[in-house]
Amino acid sequence: MTVLLRGVRPYGAGDPVDLLVRDGLIAGLGAGLDATGAEVIDAGGLVALPGFVDLHTHLREPGREDAETIATGSAAAALGGYTAVFAMANTDPVADNAVVVEHVWRRGREVGLVDVHPVGAVTVGLAGERLAELGTMARSAAGVRMFSDDGHCVADPLLMRRAMEYCTALDAVIAQHAEEPRMTEGAQAHDGELAARLGLAGWPAVAEEAIVARDCLLARATAARLHVCHVSTAGAAEILRWAKGQGIGVSAEVTPHHLLLDEDRLTTFDPVNKVNPPLRALSDTKALRAALAEGVLDCVATDHAPHAPQDKDCEWSAARPGMLGLQTALSVVVETMVRPGLLDWRGVARVMSERPAEIAGLPDHGRPLEPGEPATLTLVDPDASWTVRGVELASIAGNTPYEGMRLPGRVVTTLLRGRITAHDGKVLS
Repeated sequence: MTVLLRGVRPYGAGDPVDLLVRDGLIAGLGAGLDATGAEVIDAGGLVALPGFVDLHTHLREPGREDAETIATGSAAAALGGYTAVFAMANTDPVADNAVVVEHVWRRGREVGLVDVHPVGAVTVGLAGERLAELGTMARSAAGVRMFSDDGHCVADPLLMRRAMEYCTALDAVIAQHAEEPRMTEGAQAHDGELAARLGLAGWPAVAEEAIVARDCLLARATAARLHVCHVSTAGAAEILRWAKGQGIGVSAEVTPHHLLLDEDRLTTFDPVNKVNPPLRALSDTKALRAALAEGVLDCVATDHAPHAPQDKDCEWSAARPGMLGLQTALSVVVETMVRPGLLDWRGVARVMSERPAEIAGLPDHGRPLEPGEPATLTLVDPDASWTVRGVELASIAGNTPYEGMRLPGRVVTTLLRGRITAHDGKVLS
């Protein structure tokens, strides 16, 4: 397939140029390119970025296809500008063995809209009691290189140390859901004045920060590559700043919703705002934005968590935590980071593509926009805005916290190794 993108602005800088895609690679970049027989796309004014990589996606298949499937989740990802996603292990059955991770990997290849990389569970059944078959999953056809019990913390420090040692030997990343469970039993909201006023059991920041601190020390002791999922507190960011200063091999992500939303959303008791970890104080939100701009937080990861209506359209205490995120992530980053001047478009490429690809070890994602590199990229209209409607999103579920919100920036086209997977709001199989 040969495609000529006319008038793009790589990384949003400089004069518009033409970008020629041939045989899955960027074949040319410059003014006035010509390619007889190429599909020509008028990309005037669009920003070209490397395709986005999401280290934290819940695709629900197998087991909860009433909420999402690999096909619908892949469609949402492509429409959101993503070219690779990492599917978390909390499926049913749990992805704690080679059979399940290979199913997820093969199904992702069949759909073909994004590269779907299964994340293997750290412990059997996510129960936190004994290690899963890490080596078998790593040696499987899926080639698992990230392990996580996300949704559950690996709370046992001895078990976490053993898992880190195995992951070091396998050259794999261990991603931790940082939550000390003894501090969060029954918790429903960020622990503070608002939770007390609403009568909701508090979820203290120290429950996250204690595990982040512990695991950074364990990572130093084992030379492991630790990745901290969905950082939500200013204190956790401070610990990570210290750990990186010590040379500890730790990376960390922040979700779009923790960059934009805060605990004030809970006053309506709408379960669409219930998430794990919870929406925090405004001071935490501001601190997370600063930490992302500084590089203390490495990347943005969606924690895309679709839920069936019966799991969200109920009373607050019974609702499952989680929010949709794949199709809105870019716009939230524009709203919280680009518009205030905390990141430019080169910075967006860093936190949504380059760093997550580097953390996960994906050699053909997050690459420079240069001739000879894979044509795996995203075109963004920086001047557009759109209104979020859950029913119009590609996911089966509709639990978006941004319902009715007007957001800036819109993904126009996504290419995976030269093949257009999404264009102008439509998925191309």
